[in-house]
Amino acid sequence: MTTITFDTQEAVIKLKQVGVSQEQADAFVRVIVESHYELATKHDLTDLENRLVIKMGALIAFAIGIGIVAVLVKLL
Repeated sequence: MTTITFDTQEAVIKLKQVGVSQEQADAFVRVIVESHYELATKHDLTDLENRLVIKMGALIAFAIGIGIVAVLVKLL
């Protein structure tokens, strides 16, 4: 998964500049950082889409192969 860059120190400094206490600023920044751990990026979604297309293609090819075998068994 791709890493999202977030300057936590800068965020804490900016929050403190507008009157947020150190404890509150630290807690707020921790919540933001933790919420970004499981985010999917556009690259992640593209990779997933490519894997699904390959799997669907394999499934369709397999189904066609089974159909051909079934037709040949009936003809022979």
